[in-house]
Amino acid sequence: MSKVNPPAIQSEQNPFDASRLCAITDDLLRLAKSKGATAAEAGLSVEEGLSVTVRMGEVETIEHNRDKSLGVTVYLGQRKGSASTTDFTTAALDHTVQAAMDIARYTEADEYAGLVDPRYLAKDYADLDLYHPWTVSPETAIEMAKVGEATAMEFDPRITNSEGAYITTHSGYRVYGNSHGFLGHYASTRHSNGCTVIASENDRMERDYWYSLARAADQLEDFVEVGRKAGQRVIARLGARKLKTQKAPVIFQAEVARGLLGHLIRSISGGALYRNSSFMVNKLGERIFPARITIDERPHLPGAIGSAPFDSEGVANRAHPLVKAGVLESYVLDSYAARRLKLEPTGNAGGVHNLFISDDGKDLKALLKDMDKGLLITEVMGQGVNIVTGDYSRGAAGFWVEHGEIQYPVEEFTLASNLAEMFQRLIAVGNDIDTRSSMCTGSWLIEQMTVAGG
Repeated sequence: MSKVNPPAIQSEQNPFDASRLCAITDDLLRLAKSKGATAAEAGLSVEEGLSVTVRMGEVETIEHNRDKSLGVTVYLGQRKGSASTTDFTTAALDHTVQAAMDIARYTEADEYAGLVDPRYLAKDYADLDLYHPWTVSPETAIEMAKVGEATAMEFDPRITNSEGAYITTHSGYRVYGNSHGFLGHYASTRHSNGCTVIASENDRMERDYWYSLARAADQLEDFVEVGRKAGQRVIARLGARKLKTQKAPVIFQAEVARGLLGHLIRSISGGALYRNSSFMVNKLGERIFPARITIDERPHLPGAIGSAPFDSEGVANRAHPLVKAGVLESYVLDSYAARRLKLEPTGNAGGVHNLFISDDGKDLKALLKDMDKGLLITEVMGQGVNIVTGDYSRGAAGFWVEHGEIQYPVEEFTLASNLAEMFQRLIAVGNDIDTRSSMCTGSWLIEQMTVAGG
């Protein structure tokens, strides 16, 4: 089976036997063909990592993990069957392929089923600098977590309890191949640290947290800073008041605004579109945001959390706009959805990669000044988002703002609007971009929403 040209990875830095993992995937595909599959695809992953948690200065958990999995999908014409295993022995591979074949024989034919057209597959790809292993010992990780938690607890005497501080480090290797001759693979790492603490005042308790996430350990925020931010955030929430029902402008802080981007992606994703279960059906080419807004995908940013050399079907992903000058330019499609919609796949099987929304060059402080009076939202809760209609209704907490300055914390209220209206009423996007996700955005200032208070 032919291979694309993957980036070389230094063997002395890489604990994964890439040649063996590729050979297993290749063997599985050959086995599927030998058993009569007209087409087949397989995905293999191996992972290892360390997770340490401390609480109130004591070690709570230390976990080492080593996991592996291999899944295969076979096609008998337009009939499809899938099976998976964690056993990579020859006998297990044979059993797994046979199970997938047996399933395919009893499924209904689906005219849209099948592998992606070969012309969309990645022919080669560059090293995206995703692999930065961290050989931290459990003892060192414990001490670092203790420092972070202690910093948070010492921030203010009203911080009286902790839900813990943690460090995680994760390394993985992924292989994807199909019977078109594609066999791609790459290694990646992901590390994080975080802390959650509880503060109390006048018989009321509040909880808040902070964390950082990066491909390389030296890009994580120092644990002293993580602890300080966790302490600062929880103290700011003490003394929260209730609001009266009203209409007001709203700023969604960057880490919360990320969820709004997520709702957009759900609404323009293939499954929702071909089922006619999205308020964005038939909106391609229409203006859905103000004209100054562009939302684009940048899958090949070196070292970024959302970067990947190809999607989960081996499709070559590329930098491209989803929204340009406010107009919806592209849906988010895997090959199956693309066939259903008579469109081309967009390289988004498995999700989006480094989505960015254009900002207006203003920090959060400037957005507060622009809003003058309204709400700064720091937390939303509940499942009140209907992608079919776009209706939005979620519980929230945050801060009341007057004269462009935070006045006091608020809680126990509901925000209500419609996503289509919220997108159109996006007055400004901040430059306080949160990059701890595949969806990167600053804070959003929305012209008006309904606030249902207590």
